[in-house]
Amino acid sequence: MVQKKATTTTKAPVKKVAPKKVAAAATKKKVAVKKVAPKKAVTVATKKKAPVKKAIIANNKSKIAAYKTKKGEKYMSAAMKKHFVAVLLLWREHLTDEMQKTFDHLKAKGETYADPMDRASQEEEFAFELRTRDRERKLINKIGISVEKVKRDDYGWCDSCGDEIGVKRLEARPTATHCIHCKTLDEIKERQLNG
Repeated sequence: MVQKKATTTTKAPVKKVAPKKVAAAATKKKVAVKKVAPKKAVTVATKKKAPVKKAIIANNKSKIAAYKTKKGEKYMSAAMKKHFVAVLLLWREHLTDEMQKTFDHLKAKGETYADPMDRASQEEEFAFELRTRDRERKLINKIGISVEKVKRDDYGWCDSCGDEIGVKRLEARPTATHCIHCKTLDEIKERQLNG
């Protein structure tokens, strides 16, 4: 039998901490957390009271907080119009940025592949992006029309019946031109015609 030599390794000395010190450190951390929590609650409460609308940054995309109607506020007041113009312009700016990114992407990735499968895959990707951008181009036109409607005091009113579209519906779809009842009827008629 071959005997192996025992090797010795040197380890750094382990510093032992008394259990009392660990418990004291843990309670200090808890106390620090308790001191911070009331400050956060105060700042949240003060933010809720502030009447100024601020942009909220979420998912790398700017959003404007939803409009909250005040008690007794007239529909499509000046503040409401200002809010929706800001929403429309921010949306248009975002879509324009996306169109520019697509243009740059198509320009940079415009290389041709020798393999027919790779080329077909790339062309399919480009066609999908272009279809998406075409829809967004049409949406940018609708946004422009909506901004013009705000200037003419026609924004927020149904094109079919002349009734209010509603703030909640406009928050969901700022380019809406019909109230929910007229839009529902249009969709029913479309389904009946198309089968």
